[in-house]
Amino acid sequence: MKIAMWSGPRNLSTAMMYAFAARGDCAVVDEPFYAAYLARTGLDHPMRAEILASQSADPEAVIEALTASDPAQKPHFYQKHMAHHMVDGIPREWMADMKNVFLIRHPARVVASYAKKREAPTLDDLGFRQQAALFAECRARGEAPIVIDSADIRADPPAMLRKLCAALGLAFTDRMLTWPAGGIPEDGVWAAHWYGAVHRSTGFAGPEGPLPRLDGEYAALAEKARPFYEALAGHRLT
Repeated sequence: MKIAMWSGPRNLSTAMMYAFAARGDCAVVDEPFYAAYLARTGLDHPMRAEILASQSADPEAVIEALTASDPAQKPHFYQKHMAHHMVDGIPREWMADMKNVFLIRHPARVVASYAKKREAPTLDDLGFRQQAALFAECRARGEAPIVIDSADIRADPPAMLRKLCAALGLAFTDRMLTWPAGGIPEDGVWAAHWYGAVHRSTGFAGPEGPLPRLDGEYAALAEKARPFYEALAGHRLT
């Protein structure tokens, strides 16, 4: 089984990758289109040069690896993707052969977290619009893509991971609930900038508190993202 998990940044996506890696029967890959995205957009992200040096920027080469049989000689292949990496010019037909899952998080939490790592984010940086578009494409192909909210996972990791595995047709194992501190070999080179908190973790953090208070441009940005989030949230696993 090949699982494509479509997320935005600061969205529990790395912890979810660790959970699937901890199963033992899943190969995992971390944001394989990041270099292609940076090459096409010219954006100045933290560690841009290192990212471009660490991955192929050729989408066709990336897709060939994503669709290959038996990666790492394991029966399942979990792919952590950022929805906003799928810019014009990157083919999407290969997605039809994946189990597509959409991992969502409330925009206020995403904006507050992202702004601590990279200043002045835009709507396109956060992936909400692109998630909604990819979800619509999956539905148009006749798929029933899965949606799961990071808040629901953090509120009850065993219950929500059981539901996710059931929706995928995958056996749940409690090995998904813990992992060693310090990261995994499959981490992208950008982990040094973005993954500090999850590297200190050995499992999912507990439930989140009240929504963060945002002001000015950050509040306006979260409000722009909210309709896309709410559209997907209406389909989430409960």
